[in-house]
Amino acid sequence: MLTNPSQALIRNSKYFHQHKVLVLNYEADTFAHQCLELADTVTALALDFNHHLTLSPYANDRLQCYFGHQLPESLAETRFDSVIIYFPKAKPLMGYLLQLAAQHLRIDGQLIIVGDNKGGIKSIDKLAPDYYSAPIKQDNARHCLLYVSYLTQVAPALSISDWVSQYSLETPQGKLQICNLVGVFSEKRLDQGTELLLSHLPNNLHGRVLDFGCGAGVITAALLKANPQLNIECIDINAMALLSCQLTLAANNMHAQIYPSDGFNQIDGQFDSIISNPPFHDGLASTTEIATQFVQSSAMSLAPKGVWQIVANRHLPYADTIATHFGKVNVLAENNKYKLYHYQH
Repeated sequence: MLTNPSQALIRNSKYFHQHKVLVLNYEADTFAHQCLELADTVTALALDFNHHLTLSPYANDRLQCYFGHQLPESLAETRFDSVIIYFPKAKPLMGYLLQLAAQHLRIDGQLIIVGDNKGGIKSIDKLAPDYYSAPIKQDNARHCLLYVSYLTQVAPALSISDWVSQYSLETPQGKLQICNLVGVFSEKRLDQGTELLLSHLPNNLHGRVLDFGCGAGVITAALLKANPQLNIECIDINAMALLSCQLTLAANNMHAQIYPSDGFNQIDGQFDSIISNPPFHDGLASTTEIATQFVQSSAMSLAPKGVWQIVANRHLPYADTIATHFGKVNVLAENNKYKLYHYQH
């Protein structure tokens, strides 16, 4: 089943007939594969690891699938006739995607932008840099808008440093440098949930530790500041978050294992500790299913005598789920928005 933006693209497939197409930030469907019915070749870059896993089984000699914040170095000089951008859920990310697209469009190449008409796409004319022609609305269908623009001149080279916010953060564990790319949770300041968690970090951790949904790496950096000997694995589904975490740890001269995982699906073995401010959004919608799956998988992945500690919005039904899978609930701290849950075997 195609998402609404993908259905809108299929309606307008005349725009990329026999084109060499690059698809950026695609959603959890197989549009890029179906696009081959008209396009010459398709290269697809997912910024969401789940979306990459959805499409990658369909890869063939005409469809290349990648996950990351940009295409691999081997394709750095590759130019396309058309680039399709799915308007991101995090609006600040759009500027980055527009510049990334320009690195791979030939001059006079075509830019197609599609997105939910309530998701911020109506501001595209203000967001498009001057190396593009003014975006023109071409369709309004499936609750989505579709715009077309053209690359009119060579764009500035893309530098990741232009898209990073860096700030100093005082924590109970010490001073940290945080690097955060556009579109990543809590981009320019520490969120209240993580602040509550850092104020009550366990001080007796050892061995293998999981930072689930690591984001910019704030929790991992704090843990390593307190105990540099920890063996921490940082996972996230978002390519920009994984790069942010990598940059944060480098800025603090710290090391951890950083890799993408769709939930716990790419994780092996058990952990002595799981410490997290877990995500509870799927796109624009808040969902309790993510919370439930996270708790269930955590219980299975926690080693004997292991420590499990998370912070979560008060309105999410974690308590019942934790009681179901861990057998008891201990609320270490709370405020008017968040609760800090703790469990130890």
